[in-house]
Amino acid sequence: MQLNLDRTGLRAGSQTHLYPMSLAPAPGAMTVLLGATLAGKTTLMRIMAGLDRPTEGRVLADGVDVTGVPVRQRNVAMVYQQFINYPSMTVFDNIASPLKLRGESGIAEKVMAMAARLHIDHLVKRHPSELSGGQQQRVALARALAKNAPLILLDEPLVNLDYKLREELRDELSALFAEGRSTVIYATTEPGEALLLGGYTAVLDEGRLLQYGPTAQVFHRPSSIRVARAFSDPPMNLFAAARRPGGFELPGGVRVDRPLPAGAGDITAGLRAGALDVHEQPGHIALDSVVKLAEISGSDTFVHAETAAGEVVAQLPGVHRCTLDQRLRLYFDPAQTYAFGADGALLAAPGWLAAPAAGEAR
Repeated sequence: MQLNLDRTGLRAGSQTHLYPMSLAPAPGAMTVLLGATLAGKTTLMRIMAGLDRPTEGRVLADGVDVTGVPVRQRNVAMVYQQFINYPSMTVFDNIASPLKLRGESGIAEKVMAMAARLHIDHLVKRHPSELSGGQQQRVALARALAKNAPLILLDEPLVNLDYKLREELRDELSALFAEGRSTVIYATTEPGEALLLGGYTAVLDEGRLLQYGPTAQVFHRPSSIRVARAFSDPPMNLFAAARRPGGFELPGGVRVDRPLPAGAGDITAGLRAGALDVHEQPGHIALDSVVKLAEISGSDTFVHAETAAGEVVAQLPGVHRCTLDQRLRLYFDPAQTYAFGADGALLAAPGWLAAPAAGEAR
């Protein structure tokens, strides 16, 4: 399905839930809606599904205006973060329910095939109350996939699962949806999850669509500081910087040789946490720091430190034992820095330099 939102917005009295936005998710692919809580992800998905009607703009499905068409008359599947299954039905009947409504043939074979794909074929005779949280969510996903809808909406479907189950199901979802033809919309608050799922990402913030495109492109070339903040975990390190010939200068007199587009005014420099290291490399810039907090998470250590340029977070591979107020020298490659203009728009990113033509809209 080619879904198009045409200047679609939603207001309730004086409150704006969604500012007018235009979005055409890539058909037959996964689009991730990325944003913090209350960014507008669920509201947008409800409009896509037909559960809510926008107060302005249109919703088009394959060129047909479906703005006022209720959800019952649309072929849409939706999975929520809660485990929503029919409690009085077995797993088999839960998965079969959309097929029975359409009067399809060969239901038993289709249900068992779908249950096998989600590794719950041994549970088809049980009821939801007899299942774990992960198993219940697999049932909900199986029912949505069995419907074979051209549009599948997944509203943070893994958020209530433990870490191991989330990792397992996330990998399976990517494989499952890669095999189908449905347009899949997946909402998440986690930048890491968007990167793992791949496909396309739409970044939302306070009801506004900030950027949409291939996930890797949006991550590596955020169009603004707002996108960079939303699509970074831990948050991108940002510094007020002054332009200098051939580059810019961070607070504390740290000089960074970095090509920038011609222009006036100071900039905001950015550096991802993973770009900081404790090992010196030729051409890298040193930042003397004092450790304020060190957190070990999985195979990485997150070091929060104070430098002359400002507070930073460094994501260091491996386990590093750092003590409070320990002096630590950090290094970064100047080519890995970002630069944003006074208006917040991206000027330079690693491997890319903005060079808009005269009069070009930014």
